[in-house]
Amino acid sequence: MIQMKNLSGDLFGGLTAAVVALPLALAFGVQSGMGAIAGLYGAIALGVLAALLGGTNTQISGPTGPMAVVASAVIAGEIAIYGSLDAAIGTIVATFVLAGIFQIIMGFSGIGKYVRYMPYPVISGFMSGIGIIIMMFQVFPFFGLTSPKRIVDILSNIGEIPSMLNWEAVILALSTILIIYLFPRITRKLPSALIALVGLTIISYILGLQVPIIGDIPKGLPDVHIDTLLDMDWHHPMVMIIPALTLAALGAIDSLLTSVVADNMTKTQHNSNKELIGQGVGNTVAGLIGGLPGAGATMRTVVNINAGGQTKLSGIVHGLVLVIILLGAGAYAKLIPIPVLAGILITVGIGIIDYKGIKHILHVPRSDAIVMIIVLLMTVFVDLLQAVAVGMVMASILFMKQVSDRVEQRATSGSLDDFEHLNLLPDEKKISDALKQQIYIQHFDGPIFFGFTSHFKLMMQKLPDVQVVIFRMQRVPYIDQSGMYAIEDAVQQLHQKGIAVILCEMQQQAEDMLRNIKMIPALIPESHVFDSFRKTIEALEQDEIELTRHCNIKNPKVLWRY
Repeated sequence: MIQMKNLSGDLFGGLTAAVVALPLALAFGVQSGMGAIAGLYGAIALGVLAALLGGTNTQISGPTGPMAVVASAVIAGEIAIYGSLDAAIGTIVATFVLAGIFQIIMGFSGIGKYVRYMPYPVISGFMSGIGIIIMMFQVFPFFGLTSPKRIVDILSNIGEIPSMLNWEAVILALSTILIIYLFPRITRKLPSALIALVGLTIISYILGLQVPIIGDIPKGLPDVHIDTLLDMDWHHPMVMIIPALTLAALGAIDSLLTSVVADNMTKTQHNSNKELIGQGVGNTVAGLIGGLPGAGATMRTVVNINAGGQTKLSGIVHGLVLVIILLGAGAYAKLIPIPVLAGILITVGIGIIDYKGIKHILHVPRSDAIVMIIVLLMTVFVDLLQAVAVGMVMASILFMKQVSDRVEQRATSGSLDDFEHLNLLPDEKKISDALKQQIYIQHFDGPIFFGFTSHFKLMMQKLPDVQVVIFRMQRVPYIDQSGMYAIEDAVQQLHQKGIAVILCEMQQQAEDMLRNIKMIPALIPESHVFDSFRKTIEALEQDEIELTRHCNIKNPKVLWRY
């Protein structure tokens, strides 16, 4: 149900998101091979229907980088089989429609809740691979040339660029990138990508630059391709089913990850299964009208929230604004230079790469680093869905080995008295009543890994309004990369609330992980780290811990919880 309690914020949020979405939709449409209008059709269908029927109030949906890459591969493959876009359009439309139907089935079957168990190295390698693919496909358009359809062909033909490059195209593409990165230093009220798109299109037209342009795009509302579906050859359904499953799975992951981002920003909780149903309906309709499939778009969702969007109305407004643009701007959109779109997409690719994961590649467990690298390489050179599947299997097997090794080592080195002590925790019963009113103790009873991070985040969200938290980590034999970043996010959120965090009884692997990425002492000072619970309590009782060092605490007064 649409709520009108935040009308002005939703209107402005939706309008701002539409302005950001326009150049991206056009660029993804051109990259796909179906034309700029396909990107706009997809943005409209998803923008309205996914917002109306989805499970994330502030989500803005439309063609995204990952979905555009897979859609482009599907389109190129079908054209290679049938010889032309017109001949292949029936199979392409059927594939996109099936992808939407598969997402609807995923939503009704309750599969959405399992996406939260995606390990961080798999997501990191996949997203970085997508960013590299987007940039590589823009290398030739950057120089004013037509890009080959496969990564291997791009790499093998890259030596031909110097003899054919168009300097006017290079200047436009470079100018686009500079505007996108430098214009926000002047003002953030206008999207820099839109400024680059409009400004450089006008300059190119006035100066008569000899660069490739989008060309004519259809006017008015799109046709519905029901007849195309009925007349096509259904004798080889697997040609459509496998790519459709790839798009459906990728769209689910892309959308639900964006939903998590929206939850963190708005302090709400999305409905993952309902979100998949909304995305599925949007992609089904987008396919029927010849639009690109898409998903929840992180950047556009963040823009919407920051501009004041709070309800589903903001997403619907975003789609309706694009309808208005579709009906009135076609004559001008055909003049947009391809090198300008290439510059926009290069910045999109740069933004998708996970620099945080790459930066820490030498400091995370070797198994996580291997998984990330393999997923990245398979994403770029093999297949996106296969990359995710292989990454999930590897992450699960390697994690089980790590936990098995740790538990084995612990079982052979500890005594029965040690384990009785850990289970009973009698030391906590000796704490004075006065101190019990000032501390909150959080126990961890096993590894902090990718399967636990969702539960951990939920635990942190349910904390009472306290000011001092002690993490007892004597039962944590292992922390992987996902768990490490979950702890980092939790500590940052607690600090923002004015809550001090104290770590005690860390095992060696856990402490090494937190020190390798400088969480200790940059986020948690050395004075807040203890090797035993007894020393922690003694320091608190003797007021030896400076609680104001990393958060503004006055007169600490907290609760005792487990």
